[in-house]
Amino acid sequence: MNQISSDVIRGYTDTMILFILLDGPSYGYEISKRIREISMEKYTIKETTLYSAFTRIEKNGYVTSFSQNAENGKRRTYYEITPLGREYYNEKCEEWLLTQEVIGRFTAGYQSRRLTAGS
Repeated sequence: MNQISSDVIRGYTDTMILFILLDGPSYGYEISKRIREISMEKYTIKETTLYSAFTRIEKNGYVTSFSQNAENGKRRTYYEITPLGREYYNEKCEEWLLTQEVIGRFTAGYQSRRLTAGS
C-alpha cells in the first residue's frame, strides 16, 4: 500500500489544511502541494475534497477567504486561519492523539502477528 485511503483520512482533511494555514494565508493549489509534500507523497488530496473542505471550514468560521492577484496576474482565492480555526485545530490534534492511542491497542504487535490470507 503506497497511499493512504481517503476514507481513513477523511475526518482530518480540515486539520491538515489548518496546519498549513498556521504559517500564513495560502491558496488551493499550494495547499494541496504542501499536503502531498508533508505526507511524503503518501496522500494526495483530491481537488473536490479540498474545495468542499474550504467551503465547510469557512462556513464554520475556521478560515476566512480573500481574493488577490498572484505574481503572474492571475486572481486567486487565499484562505487564512481564524482564532476559532486555531482552537479547532488544537481540538482535532488532541482527538488524534486519543485516536492513535485507541487504534494502537488494536494494532500493537502487528509486525510479529502479521496475518496471511486464510490464517
